[in-house]
Amino acid sequence: MVEYRIRKSQLKGAIVVPSSKSQTLRAILFASMAKGKSSIHKYLHSPDTDAMIEACRLLGAKIEVYPSSLNIEGLDGQISHAEDVINAGNSGIVLRFCTALGALASRPVVITGDYSIRHQRPMKELLSGLNQLGVSATSMRGDGYAPVIIQGPLKQGHALIQGSDSQPVSALLIAAAFAKGPTQLTIENLGEKPWVLLTLDWFNRLGIAYEGTYLLPGLASYSGFEYTVPGDLSSAAFPIAAALVTGSELTVHNVNIDDIQGDKELIFILQEMGAKIESEGSTLYVKKSVMNGLKIDINNFVDSLPILSVVACFAKGETHIHNAAICRDKECDRIHAITAELSKMGADIQELSDGLIIRNSILKGSNLHSYHDHRMAMALTVAALGSHGETFISPVECIAKTFPNFKEEFNRLGANIR
Repeated sequence: MVEYRIRKSQLKGAIVVPSSKSQTLRAILFASMAKGKSSIHKYLHSPDTDAMIEACRLLGAKIEVYPSSLNIEGLDGQISHAEDVINAGNSGIVLRFCTALGALASRPVVITGDYSIRHQRPMKELLSGLNQLGVSATSMRGDGYAPVIIQGPLKQGHALIQGSDSQPVSALLIAAAFAKGPTQLTIENLGEKPWVLLTLDWFNRLGIAYEGTYLLPGLASYSGFEYTVPGDLSSAAFPIAAALVTGSELTVHNVNIDDIQGDKELIFILQEMGAKIESEGSTLYVKKSVMNGLKIDINNFVDSLPILSVVACFAKGETHIHNAAICRDKECDRIHAITAELSKMGADIQELSDGLIIRNSILKGSNLHSYHDHRMAMALTVAALGSHGETFISPVECIAKTFPNFKEEFNRLGANIR
């Protein structure tokens, strides 16, 4: 188990944000379902990417992996079976999306994952939606979590699910696009809406038909494509926040705020809190800033909860983060986890059922646990860079999920991470 030892630091220079995980995984999946060959450039090197590649190979796609590109021979929407059990690793996207795609097959498909996937990522709504569409979709332990066994094929019809978690919604949309006939999906209480819009942006890009919310005619077919993965606006949050909490100035490259990724909203929230962030093309310039607390509905960018909580400790007054209940069902219960770890550092933080109240605090070094969650590990590292004394964080291998060269890139900026 790898541990970081971190001391208070000043940062200076420029950093390039890694490619988007969400866009990389969707690109691989849609290329695997295309007719003919696709090429994906500047993909994210990540365990989640490896899991999606292997899952799509098991479903029949042919994928060649090169250092900066992927060449994929697609299935033209036709899945017959999975060659072996699909292991989603730690990826909720692979778990949910490939479960839904597995429902297109006429033979059973089994999907599992790591401990977090098997105990922390609910499957109840997705399984319910698939069952309503004629699929036998079962949690093998009967607890609503993976491993799951799927026996298709998916039939046309109507399904209604609760949509507080966007991934089951996107998964059903994708599967229904390839069904043999029209499907009407009714989603109640849709949350994390930008991530559903991200999936629909791929539909628009590829010419996959849908109407309203959400009628899909099925039988989708489209040609292979070329795609260059943009920077990850979720990962951009960490160098931006690091500059703000350390009183530093940074240049952050590969940040296209015109991309549809929902986590770009964090940048606008930080500006509203007083952050001096200027945008020019795909580059952000972060200046020394005085931050003020704010009441924030975070549902459109809930993955930012850990790092926004850290920034709130350094802001004047009180910050109230709400509408974040879905954060309890991520890689860990992020509301509880960030409360517990920042409290160790001396933060004035209060856990609520759907969020947090955080007041300006002087943080001190401590021994911290990442809960094997990449966003927790990076957020706590940023907190440590602005704290007094020495901080120890473990485990940190999980950071490779979205930011493979995190420590090296931050140390190059002047961070003291060992």
